Amino acid sequence: MAQLIDHPLRHATASELHARPFPHISAPARAAFFAYTSAQNDSGRQEAADRAHFLRLLDHYNVAHPAETESHFFGQLGDVWIKWECHTEFVTYTAFVDDLGDAAFDGSEFAIFPAAWQAAMPGTTLSSTSIRVEEDQDTQSIKDKLDGWFVSESLAASRVLDRAAVIAGDYRMDGNGNMRFAVFVPASTGRRRVGRIVQRLNEIEVYKTMSMLGLMRARSLSVELNAVDTNLSALVADLADDQVSAEDNLNGLLKLSADLEGHSAAVAYRFSASKAYAAIVAQRIEVLRESQFEGRQSFREFMMRRFDPAMRTVQALDNRLQDLISRAIRTGDLLRTRVDVERQTQNQELLSSMNRRADVQLQLQRTVEGLSVVAISYYATGLSLYVLTPLSGVMGMSKSVLTAAVVPLVVGSVYLALRRIRKHIPH
Repeated sequence: MAQLIDHPLRHATASELHARPFPHISAPARAAFFAYTSAQNDSGRQEAADRAHFLRLLDHYNVAHPAETESHFFGQLGDVWIKWECHTEFVTYTAFVDDLGDAAFDGSEFAIFPAAWQAAMPGTTLSSTSIRVEEDQDTQSIKDKLDGWFVSESLAASRVLDRAAVIAGDYRMDGNGNMRFAVFVPASTGRRRVGRIVQRLNEIEVYKTMSMLGLMRARSLSVELNAVDTNLSALVADLADDQVSAEDNLNGLLKLSADLEGHSAAVAYRFSASKAYAAIVAQRIEVLRESQFEGRQSFREFMMRRFDPAMRTVQALDNRLQDLISRAIRTGDLLRTRVDVERQTQNQELLSSMNRRADVQLQLQRTVEGLSVVAISYYATGLSLYVLTPLSGVMGMSKSVLTAAVVPLVVGSVYLALRRIRKHIPH
């Protein structure tokens, strides 16, 4: 049987689908999650620094390094399981601890990460979450704990995955700077499913944060677009003002267009990324299959009220930027048309001026030709008289009579000769 030849990336692409398995978690447990970025101005992560920092953590616990090509890791550091993942713009760490600690949400689950190691992180923190996984309890007990742990005004709570768990969180940072989430699971819920729930909560948080970066950029851009909009409107108004040169307006428009293209280039990646991350947030919430828990708002409802307006703001600013670019293009077309008309008028005036000059030159030429006939005739008459004077005695004519007879003939001959020459000269 013939052996098929594999594409060089066949195995890599197949393996990628299974590269990041869900953790297995059983209650009671805690999870510490944080994400940071070493990217600067949307230029991409510093991959070498990110990997070196992770390897220092492994060395601290004397754990073998993964292959250099790996961008993820799941293994045990002491008594704690660690998950490390590299994404396009950020890096995530998750620690899973098989106990609930001394106090709820005291941040002790982050102790697996040495303080000096955290201080040397090659980037800035985007998000951090503390997740508490408890065994399922009666509804009233869960409500009492939620009321004690979270701010009621922003608390979101729901049953997920066909009542496989109750999840809750208020998306507020605690004193340790962490977002807090609680997960209550019955004994019938498998460890893999619990792991998926915990990972989904972390993914929703980090992708929400990445999406919100677009909102921050949109707010700063809004002020700049207001100035551009005002200047562009003034340029359009000047189109009807004959006192303002169209070329001056066109130069001003070129500067505005350059500013708009600069803004577009600066935010294009961030706005596109925000849209992509927002889509992931919506998808992650969708797969949780939420149902209501004791009248509390669900995570979907929380995002609809707090997160979706932010994303609509990003979209609105993106649309406004594109609209301003389109307006600048249309204004440029109008200005170029006006400049072309003005130049055509100037060209017409120039041609008329050239025609007038040509007429003057023609008149001067004719005057010069008349003078030329006189001058040439004068010298030709003199030469003729030198030849004919000796014959004047034979013909019985005085010199003055001979001169009077010769002048008309010479003048006529010169005139006809110059006219014939002018006819043969191409115009």
